[in-house]
Amino acid sequence: MFLLKNKVIIITGGAGLLGYNFTKAILLNNGIPVILDKSSKNINLIKKKLSIKFDQEISFFKCDITNEKELKLILKKILKKYKKIDSLINNAANNPQPNSGKSNFLENYSLKNWNNDLNVCLTGAFLCSKIFGTQISKNTNGGTIINISSDLGLIGPNQNLYKSKKIISKKTISYSVAKSGMIGLTKFLSTYWPEKNVRSNCLCPGGIKNNQDEIFLSKIKKLIPLGRMANRDEYNSTIVWMLCDESSYMNGAVISVDGGRTAW
Repeated sequence: MFLLKNKVIIITGGAGLLGYNFTKAILLNNGIPVILDKSSKNINLIKKKLSIKFDQEISFFKCDITNEKELKLILKKILKKYKKIDSLINNAANNPQPNSGKSNFLENYSLKNWNNDLNVCLTGAFLCSKIFGTQISKNTNGGTIINISSDLGLIGPNQNLYKSKKIISKKTISYSVAKSGMIGLTKFLSTYWPEKNVRSNCLCPGGIKNNQDEIFLSKIKKLIPLGRMANRDEYNSTIVWMLCDESSYMNGAVISVDGGRTAW
């Protein structure tokens, strides 16, 4: 069960933290990952990491997913190489981090940053769903689109997490809005190609422990019933299950994997 043998799976933001772990999970289950990322540096970095651990085929494309022409060109390249696309994971997003100033405050947040954040997450996911999803809908057996939201797509951010003696900041409005929008996109897509057997579901992961300071960690663990943030690989089995044929009746679902944070 839960094998992805010969499935061609596109991952946007594939050279980031989640994307890298999704890629490993797909490879371990015999799938074929196709990585889209805007950073040549990050692509080269994970190429080296993956080449040490795997001898399977992986494709990498440096790409601006907000550029429709670039996406159409990549579609042609993927089809030339693989003849098909089975799944799409809309994972790319900006995630502005707290800083020592107040630029993340709603009162000060620039229109430029707002547009950029929503453009990468929502517009990018729309364009990829339009271009790659249309191709998936041409498959005899359809396929799967997975949108990566967040626990903050389900609840508002607790701004007290981002306050300390050294930093006075807030989580940005654009992150919450974009991640909420991914849930809406999922619902739309889940009802758009049902006759083509194209399923769309949404994963809402919690935060990953990744060198955050101890003050932040001590605060956030109190908001999570399991008392900790996620390890880097704790979403892998969920993403594989959502991609594989064994989840064939799951459509329009919003799956939270957050240690119970959104249950409170």
